[in-house]
Amino acid sequence: MTDRVAIVTGGSRGIGRATAVAAAARGFRVCVGYVNHEAAAQSVVSAIEAKNGQAVAVKCDVGKESDILALFKAADKFGTLGALINNAGIVGATSRVDEMSAERIQRMMAVNVTGSILCAREAVKRMSTRHGGKGGVIVNLSSVAAKLGSPNTYVDYAASKGAIDSFTIGLGHEVAGEGIRVAAIRPGLIDTEIHASGGEPDRAHRLSHMVPMKRVGTAEEIANAIVWLMSDEASYVTSAILDVSGGR
Repeated sequence: MTDRVAIVTGGSRGIGRATAVAAAARGFRVCVGYVNHEAAAQSVVSAIEAKNGQAVAVKCDVGKESDILALFKAADKFGTLGALINNAGIVGATSRVDEMSAERIQRMMAVNVTGSILCAREAVKRMSTRHGGKGGVIVNLSSVAAKLGSPNTYVDYAASKGAIDSFTIGLGHEVAGEGIRVAAIRPGLIDTEIHASGGEPDRAHRLSHMVPMKRVGTAEEIANAIVWLMSDEASYVTSAILDVSGGR
């Protein structure tokens, strides 16, 4: 797969950054999607290039179809698409459902669900043997919130990740005979910036006592699971959802 391109949406920080670096270390050319943090995205590219890898940063809000099309067009110029990591996602401030605005819910679904589906659509067009492609892998980022529901915190986020679980299973079955494997990772409490965007920067560490392993996970631990799913070692894995949550 060393001549293949991997697209990592939300690739400038956290799990996305760790995954981009890990994928490059395994020979992928990496297309790093980012929405706001250009300097962070460029630092990912620099880190990959410093180890003789190849990477490019592309601004992309996955809540906008036009940005998604531009991201895949940039990837087409970089090489043959071999993997899509649907990592981009948002979380809202802690809130009950009866306090949520329609705008919040619509944005949540546009980014976390519609964006992931549209990215997968573009990936399938390029990777499916039905369309003349050479096959590939799609890894979606879910969350243990999909199982827990996240009451009194962000039920809308949990619902969006439940949709990702269903999408992973369905798309995996749909393209299994076309050279494409589809899987998802359900991270637990991970030490990343996403908690700060939800207004609780210390949330992961504050709740670590609820994890059977009694600690939060790292972005690198999630990335290791993702690149395993991308590898030939996972060649018989599709429509599967892997919990990487310390047992939570």
